[in-house]
Amino acid sequence: MLNPDLKLNPKLFDDDVEQKATREGYGDGLLEAGIKNPNVVALTADLSESTKANKFQEKFPDRFFECGVAEQNMAAIAAGLGVSGKIPFMSSYATFSPGKNWETIRTTIIYNQSNVKIAGHHAGIMTGPDGATHQATEDIAMTRSWPWIKVIVPCDSLEAQKATEKISNIDGPVYIRLTRDKTPVMTTIETPFEIGKIQIFWTSENPVVTILSTGYMTYYALVAAKELEQEGVKTAVANVASIKPLDEGTILSLAQDSRAFVTVEDHQVMGGLGGAIAECLAKTKPTPIEFIGLQDTFAESGKPKELLEKYGMGTKAIKDTVRKVIARKNQ
Repeated sequence: MLNPDLKLNPKLFDDDVEQKATREGYGDGLLEAGIKNPNVVALTADLSESTKANKFQEKFPDRFFECGVAEQNMAAIAAGLGVSGKIPFMSSYATFSPGKNWETIRTTIIYNQSNVKIAGHHAGIMTGPDGATHQATEDIAMTRSWPWIKVIVPCDSLEAQKATEKISNIDGPVYIRLTRDKTPVMTTIETPFEIGKIQIFWTSENPVVTILSTGYMTYYALVAAKELEQEGVKTAVANVASIKPLDEGTILSLAQDSRAFVTVEDHQVMGGLGGAIAECLAKTKPTPIEFIGLQDTFAESGKPKELLEKYGMGTKAIKDTVRKVIARKNQ
C-alpha cells in the first residue's frame, strides 16, 4: 500500500492522474528561490523557454544571463558568479550541459567548489522524438563521479520544485536532472522532501523484493508493485531522489528486510542509480540485484512510452525482473 505518512497523491493510480513535466517544477522552484533570495541568478544557453527559466527571466531580467549556444562559456561565467557571492542556476539540455561542457564544469565549478546549481534538462529516453543525440542517458554517471557534488533526480514536478528551492540554500555544486514530457504527479505539497534521504512510497507486509527507483520511473515501479501485490508478490518501492549523497543506511536496512533489489532508472544501467546501489551493497551487504534501464545501448526516436516498452523499462519489464531476482534469491 502507499505510505500514508508521506501524503502521496490519492489519485496516483487513476487514469486521470495529473501530469506535469519536472522541468515545470524547476521553473516554479527557481522563481520562488529568486523571490526569497536576491543573490539567486539564472543562466541559459539559448534555451530559456525549454528549460522554463523564462519564468525567472520575466520576473528578474537584471539577474538573468542569456549566454547563447555556448555551454562552456555559460559554465565558466556561472563559476565566477558562484565564487562571488551569487547563487547561479545554469540550465540547458543535459546532453549539452553537463555533456558538452563536462570538462569546463569539472575545472571551473567542481574543482573550485563554486556555488553553482547545474540543471540538466530533457534527460533520458523520455525525450523521445528528439532521438539519441538529445536523450541524455549518461549524465548521472558523469556527474556523480565528481567529488563534492550533490546529484538530485526528482520524481515529479512538485518534488522538482521543492528540490530546486532547497538546493538554493545549499552551499556548493549541485546537479538536478529534469525531463521534458509530462509525467504523473505522485506527491503532494504536503509530501516531505529531504536531500540525502530515501522515501518508501509503497510497502507490502514482509516484502520479498525492494524496487529502488529514481525520477519519473518511480511511477512505473509503483504500478508494477500494485499489480504484483494483486498477484501475490509482495514488494517495497523506494523513491531515490538523492543519488548523491546516497542514503546508505536506508539501503542497508531495506536489504536486511527484503534481501533482493531491483533498480529502475531512465539511464544507462552502468554508472547510474543501479551502479550507486550496487557499490553500496558490495561494501557491506552483498545482495541479489537486477537492473532496469538502458542496457549498454542508445535508444532511437519515438514516443516515450513506446521506447520504454521496447527497451525493457516499462511496467511489465519491472514485474518480470522482480520475479527474476526472486528466483535468484531462492537458489
